[in-house]
Amino acid sequence: MGFYRFVFCVTLLSILVAPPPCEARGGGRGGQRNPWDLIIRSPVEGSENEENGTRWAVLVAGSSGYSNYRHQADVCHAYQILKRGGLKDENIVVFMYDDIAASEMNPRKGIIINHPEGSDVYAGVPKDYTGEQVTVENFYAVILGDKSAVKGGSGKVVNSKPNDRIFIYYSDHGGPGVLGMPNMPYLYGKDFVDVLRKKHASGTYREMVIYVEACESGSVFEGLMPEDLNIYVTTASNAEESSWGTYCPGMDPPPPPEYITCLGDLYSVAWMEDSESHNLKKETVEQQYQQVKDRTSNYNTYNAGSHVMEYGNRSIKPEKLYLYQGFDPATKNLPPNRINFNHRMDVVNQRDADILFLWERYKRLEDGTDKKAELLQQIKDKILHRQRLDGSIDFIGLVLFGPAKSPSILKSVRGRGSPLVDDWECLKSMVHLFEMHCGSLTQYGMKHMRAFANMCNNNVSQEEMEVACVAACDGPDFAKWSVLNQRFSA
Repeated sequence: MGFYRFVFCVTLLSILVAPPPCEARGGGRGGQRNPWDLIIRSPVEGSENEENGTRWAVLVAGSSGYSNYRHQADVCHAYQILKRGGLKDENIVVFMYDDIAASEMNPRKGIIINHPEGSDVYAGVPKDYTGEQVTVENFYAVILGDKSAVKGGSGKVVNSKPNDRIFIYYSDHGGPGVLGMPNMPYLYGKDFVDVLRKKHASGTYREMVIYVEACESGSVFEGLMPEDLNIYVTTASNAEESSWGTYCPGMDPPPPPEYITCLGDLYSVAWMEDSESHNLKKETVEQQYQQVKDRTSNYNTYNAGSHVMEYGNRSIKPEKLYLYQGFDPATKNLPPNRINFNHRMDVVNQRDADILFLWERYKRLEDGTDKKAELLQQIKDKILHRQRLDGSIDFIGLVLFGPAKSPSILKSVRGRGSPLVDDWECLKSMVHLFEMHCGSLTQYGMKHMRAFANMCNNNVSQEEMEVACVAACDGPDFAKWSVLNQRFSA
């Protein structure tokens, strides 16, 4: 027994005289840690052991074009927050088309701002996946850490380990069950959740937090997102409503007068401005959720705001935000509730922001110029295209279900907790058939995804759908009309 006592005493002495393990990073009180903690304390929730592991982030702007300036501005701003929080570029993966900063319409070349009085958020942002590389396929490969599946770009992926945390932020247009991408195909909710399941099965992360800015973004996770993946999700809107652009021309506060486009999105600026105005070592995920929920609702004016939703593992909510977004030393002395953004924001429906952009361009040109007439025609064409899209969907519904049933079937909303559609492959095929005969849905037309989903939920076959699409957009093929006889007589 004397030998074992000797070994114990030597081991204890070496621990007591060794430098504290977190001294270099300022852990514990005054950068010191009680050495007895190493013997008698086990890792518990909220302890500094939670800092072990690497923070990863994936930032996605899923649109292109200067009229969608706000999405890339959102993502660039998010990068700056994470960078100041101590995340390394090697652990931040950025997807953005990168056609905004150098655009001829950008009044400040090489600069992107996300607030009317904001500084440049573009400087230093990694160009991991740009242009044609901004795809769903690359996004999934990055999350899964699959370098062999990535096509083009930097090749950077989330090469995470079991104790790492991951933050994903996605800003774009959306529709029921889908998120947009500047390169087809769309991101479908079922596919995204399947990728998250696969990532969880690989055992290569500890916890994950996902923020999504898009119209109907709740529908991407509704009835699909499990609670046992150690993933917490919030979305800008529920399964049925728009999200909102802000800091647009004519609003209060307005962007600088030389800007003709919206600088940000309501949900996105809500979480980022909250992060910048609080000590993230004190603020919890739950506290940010509540602050963002209030601000994105425009303080309960839901006709100009949306319902922030949450899905997945809610046990993550008591954790401190710095575990995902890092910690900016400049915020050290800020309390959790330093700023309360309690003023109503002027906003525009995400799907109407491009019309606002064209109108601002039109207003600023001199009367009588060819360019002004051309822009007015563009606005007219865009509105007429929307009307044609809406009319085509209505007509297809009439052909499939008849005039009495069609409106209620196409617009039917499933109960809370139910996914948009049972057969997601059917949904994809319906969209494909429509676009093959009637043209691209475009950012605006994504709102009709619920109609396509309800066709699948009502057992419409591909053959029936094709006949209806031909009738709506190519002129009826009466030789094939008989395939609908059974549906009409049912």
